[in-house]
Amino acid sequence: MSSQQTDSSNSDVNSTPISTLASNAIHKIEERIGRDEGGRGMRHLVVPGDLLRAAETLARLRASDNGDDDNRAHVVVLSGFPCRVNDDPPTETDGPPGALAIARAAVGLGHRVTIVTDTCNEKVFRAACRDVGMWATTSDDSSSSPLMTLEAYPSEESMTEEDRIKMNRLALRNKGCDLVIACERAGPAQDGRCYTMGGVDMNAKDLIAPLHQIVMDEKSATENEETQGLVRFIGVGDGGNEMGMGKVLESVRTHIKNGSKIAAVTPADCLIAASVSNWGGYALGAAAAVVRYDDQVRGCYHQKDSEKAAAVDLRGWVERCVPTEQDEIELLDRCVQAGCRDGVSGKMESTVDGMPLETSLNCLREIRSAALSMETEEEGEIIACTFE
Repeated sequence: MSSQQTDSSNSDVNSTPISTLASNAIHKIEERIGRDEGGRGMRHLVVPGDLLRAAETLARLRASDNGDDDNRAHVVVLSGFPCRVNDDPPTETDGPPGALAIARAAVGLGHRVTIVTDTCNEKVFRAACRDVGMWATTSDDSSSSPLMTLEAYPSEESMTEEDRIKMNRLALRNKGCDLVIACERAGPAQDGRCYTMGGVDMNAKDLIAPLHQIVMDEKSATENEETQGLVRFIGVGDGGNEMGMGKVLESVRTHIKNGSKIAAVTPADCLIAASVSNWGGYALGAAAAVVRYDDQVRGCYHQKDSEKAAAVDLRGWVERCVPTEQDEIELLDRCVQAGCRDGVSGKMESTVDGMPLETSLNCLREIRSAALSMETEEEGEIIACTFE
């Protein structure tokens, strides 16, 4: 599939490459998240340029800036990796923050979001969704037209017909979804089972909902002349066993420990490989903010309105689309209070993949800084780059 989703209401912007300044900023972000701090070999899974292509897709979905909820694009975010199979809940700290960061960005860009996870992870994700702003609610809330909802599904063996019908309505073929993004979402291997990095079968513990079927339904529903070439599925992962990693299947099998067993086979149209999946979520939000800013500035100059272009606020887009350090500290605190654990150490604390919280906060700080680096350029340089 191609690297860009096009919306007819904004075709001029979508058919034009972003500026060199914006591309450079996103390249900095992509480099920052791909350093392989965990030492797992994930640098071999990076697809250069896919962060940019994913950001273009998310930023250029149809948006509603006038409050018309019916006109908002619908983004489905899949997450949940219940690798702590002997704990209750089995949820790890890598996943919920990244999923919430993506949801934040999607809502900030004018879309509506459904976060989908397994029933076993629901408690933690509900805690993560608390106190994140007026746009957060859950699917059983009575509020009209919520901008973000949370849905949870049981394992394949425990699903009812009602569950299947409800999950199926998220598929693109039913026109209920415009884009699926999986962030640290357990993906089935060649044998259909979902494995931890150590090769533990999570399906055997009755933990995994068949959320990959949403993507499989979408892939089959979009393989036609009208929709071929559109990005419909973005994957974010760090270990090769997450949904989307099928795009680099042989690299996972070659470079990741236990790769031949755990490699997830579902391919993404765009794959964001990061040292920590949460960081990939931050990166996607920041890169999408850069794309939206760049598109707005370019649109103003095409209209020969330099005054309006000067008023476009990059910092405002970053604030809307990227969490702050304090946001993440509080979110992880809520997750841990709900029973979430570090997936590597097993400790119920605000560490992620065995790394101190400060490591994640440093990465978030650098991602925000890279996105805002366009602010340091002179206006003349921005104008010049706009028309390259």
